Amino acid sequence: MADASGPFMTDWMEIEPNWIDYNGHLNMAYYTVLFDRAADQVYPHFGFGPDYAATRQLTTYTAEFHIRYMRELHLGDRVRSSYYLVEYDEKRFHSFQELFHEDGWMAATGEGLTLHVDMTGPKVAPMPDDILPNLARMAAEHAALPQPDGIGRQVSIRSKLSKR
Repeated sequence: MADASGPFMTDWMEIEPNWIDYNGHLNMAYYTVLFDRAADQVYPHFGFGPDYAATRQLTTYTAEFHIRYMRELHLGDRVRSSYYLVEYDEKRFHSFQELFHEDGWMAATGEGLTLHVDMTGPKVAPMPDDILPNLARMAAEHAALPQPDGIGRQVSIRSKLSKR
């Protein structure tokens, strides 16, 4: 989980050869893969994962995910992701991730809304009583941290030419 100095941080991940596009840098789709792999490292702290889905017929679905591309990544680069739990309720949670290059600079941010789903529906459903305290614990830890820049940003063009 978080410690006194920051949020949850994932293990290091390396950019793979088949992720590089014809421009010679990481294809935009694979930023999502990196953020998803990072979430897979966080989810066991909540009680989610393959066993959760298999044994309880409950899982999570991503409802929305917004990526900001800050700086290019290339073949062989190593990155890791922070994970901030911004807020949650009984059926969903809002997260914010930052993808850092091993040299310390930020490559991208990812912000998402995740739904808790009963797979027998499938339908959005409340999280069980043994799961909610795990989110509450991380949310409390992260509330004590400085809020990362970029949470809640919107996509827009601020030109008067495009106003309708």
